[in-house]
Amino acid sequence: MIVRIDTELKERLSRLARAEGKTTSQMVRELIRDYVKDRDIGAYIDALWSRIGAKLASRGVLPADINRAVAETRKKRE
Repeated sequence: MIVRIDTELKERLSRLARAEGKTTSQMVRELIRDYVKDRDIGAYIDALWSRIGAKLASRGVLPADINRAVAETRKKRE
């Protein structure tokens, strides 16, 4: 990937990278990774469902238990 930035910004990034003991390439990779992570709502939701599923599984809750609870709740609302 080629990214063109003005000279002053490139120098500032280089100084910051050196101060953190990193290369400019490492800094750019981290910035892009964090940018995508912060804005990828689909991945956030998938990760959230995975955490919820793992927590329920660790407590012995099965998919059938969830389906039953949903059905019972819907029935009560009718």
